[in-house]
Amino acid sequence: MSTDHAPEGYVDDFAIRGSGAEGKIGILLVHGFTGSPASMRSWGEFFGARGYTVRVPRLPGHGRAWEDLNKVSWQEWPARVVEELDELHKTCDKVFIFGLSMGGGTTLYVTAHHGERIAGIVLVNPMIHIPGVAAKFAGLVSVFKKGLSSVGDDIKRPGVTEYGYDVLPTKGVVQLGKLLRSSRSTLGLIKSPLLLFHSAEDHVLAVSNTEIIMDEIGSAQKQRVELLNSYHVATLDYDSDLIFENSLIFVQTHS
Repeated sequence: MSTDHAPEGYVDDFAIRGSGAEGKIGILLVHGFTGSPASMRSWGEFFGARGYTVRVPRLPGHGRAWEDLNKVSWQEWPARVVEELDELHKTCDKVFIFGLSMGGGTTLYVTAHHGERIAGIVLVNPMIHIPGVAAKFAGLVSVFKKGLSSVGDDIKRPGVTEYGYDVLPTKGVVQLGKLLRSSRSTLGLIKSPLLLFHSAEDHVLAVSNTEIIMDEIGSAQKQRVELLNSYHVATLDYDSDLIFENSLIFVQTHS
């Protein structure tokens, strides 16, 4: 896994201008920690082909050199998503946010603070906490080591990559923990409809992430769908069609 060999534009911001009635509906897709817009591109193209307006931002610190993630603060990630939300609302009547992994945690934070502007959220293997000793000692580890082994490209389908970093930046992990704690503390404020996809076999996140979100979110309308043939980056895996089709139904239902 590396950003070095990504096709041109795959790790950069990606957007599609919609058309017709669907063009008034915006889809904002948020990638995960150490990942890139490449992990959300095919999902965005699916909606773009059906006339929807699509934006897939590259989050600060991502898509270039892994060391960049050791230089950002956690507030920069939701701020970038809010910028895209503002941009979509210039032309769209309704906006949905889709998030993968940390992108899910970021989506939850943004929705808690801007829920009146968000028609619904779709999360794939979302992240809301770092369990166990990993979180407790992340700050100490970051003092002595700039990077650890990567957790990326957890994909069952052979030969597929999300074009993310092959190193886990330790100071970035500390900032990630701060984002997730802030996101969890505001879960009860969220009222937007939720569709959540969870991979039964995920080598990156414990199922407790999904369980916490489903238990603590304030949304009255919430649905969990199990993915039986995908690992963590399910947007690029065998169950991607199931995700795409069901998210389309979700958007149609709530718009």
